[in-house]
Amino acid sequence: MKKLELKNHQVWRDLTEILETLDANTVVKQHLELSDYKICGYWDEQDKYYETITLPRLLKAELVSSSIGVTHKERFLQLKFFLIASAVDGTQTASNNAQKLGELVLIYNENLDFIDESWLLDIDSPMLEIQL
Repeated sequence: MKKLELKNHQVWRDLTEILETLDANTVVKQHLELSDYKICGYWDEQDKYYETITLPRLLKAELVSSSIGVTHKERFLQLKFFLIASAVDGTQTASNNAQKLGELVLIYNENLDFIDESWLLDIDSPMLEIQL
């Protein structure tokens, strides 16, 4: 049996290059602009349904993990982001009042065309505008 090692494979160098040049805020902002910062038809962890959730426009994305997937027919890139909102009031700066709103997972095919998304939101956040 032949031993196969992937640790020095070109795929890792290519993925590292993509991730080093990726601007997480731009990727997430472009994705959210397509839906006007609205998530329609969201089910939370307790199986409660929300018609529409509107995210704040002052949102920062932080890339927290990435992975590649391969099936017999497809190859894809999965990117997981933390979504962080900032509220500014008269006494605190935005960075002191930042709140994690949840997570967003975006999946792209090998041509970096969007395939799918997955949300995990803090429904109790006052920064989300919720319609049941």
